[in-house]
Amino acid sequence: MQVFEEIQAFLSQQKPFVCYVKPNETVWNLLVQQTDEIIEFSNQAGFVFMPFHEGKQVVIPFEGNSFSQGNLEKLEQKSSENFISETNQKETFENLVAKGVSAIKQGEFDKVVLSRKIILKEQISIVETFQNLISSYPTAFRYLFFHPNIGLWMGATPEQLVKINQNHFETVALAGTQLYSENVIWATKEIEEQQFVTDYIVAKVKDKVTQLMVTDAKTIKAGNLAHLKSFISGVLTTDFQANDLIKTLHPTPAVCGLPKENAIDFIIKNEGYKRKYYAGFLGEYNKDNQTDLFVNLRCLEVENDVVNIYVGCGITKDSNPEKEFIETENKSMTMRNVLVSK
Repeated sequence: MQVFEEIQAFLSQQKPFVCYVKPNETVWNLLVQQTDEIIEFSNQAGFVFMPFHEGKQVVIPFEGNSFSQGNLEKLEQKSSENFISETNQKETFENLVAKGVSAIKQGEFDKVVLSRKIILKEQISIVETFQNLISSYPTAFRYLFFHPNIGLWMGATPEQLVKINQNHFETVALAGTQLYSENVIWATKEIEEQQFVTDYIVAKVKDKVTQLMVTDAKTIKAGNLAHLKSFISGVLTTDFQANDLIKTLHPTPAVCGLPKENAIDFIIKNEGYKRKYYAGFLGEYNKDNQTDLFVNLRCLEVENDVVNIYVGCGITKDSNPEKEFIETENKSMTMRNVLVSK
């Protein structure tokens, strides 16, 4: 398909671009920046790529750049390989989780989301891996982002940060994870974890928006995993606009914890690496008066000759370190299962 040939050419030319496919759609969107400068976001319409906490807030503006769309044809699934990670992180991560649980029991915070970076010493075929990603996860937001000064990221995220159309908005509270089966049974820990996220979002917006609606939590399938998800919607008021809502929501307790500042402080001091754009957000900002943003989960970064896969899980007082490590392993399979060797 021609769009993938173009992507390969842009990679060879080191040209900034993003290609993305929205959930449950078969239309590819390709936005190509005409220069290689880093354009920092300052409220202009474009595709935004935002870090978790610290880092460049990048935008590829729609104006002045090349934007094209087309229908995806049926993609041939390329055979993937399960590469071996560089180091055994099990003990390190379980110790981190135990430290998080201890901090919760000491009253430092109610929940913290802890993560790790899985390093695979392999070179992958970017385009073929991206093709696998698109065809494997039709209900996710699938993207490939490249900037010579930022790096190459791709992912298939199940989590919407916010969708805004004129003054109406929708967001989700998504948390709790287990391997998908037909008869999913949720433990108290997972139900509590998801309720934390719902309660936080509602508390932050209820006095600032009108017509607020919250649905009951339902089980959704995301690749080989199941999550609990509630929809939250409402109408923005004249003194609480899109940017106010985005700043209020990011980062949600689904990627950092509660209270937010205490959880972020613990993450920065204890995770042992920088998340960069993992658990940040990305997507269309103010395109035709609509904003469509997603949390950057189930993602990888290609860095020199290695692939970094980022995975995390929500920690509460009832968390079991070994089970949380297994959850991160399960989450890593979303990206491991689509990797194609060079």
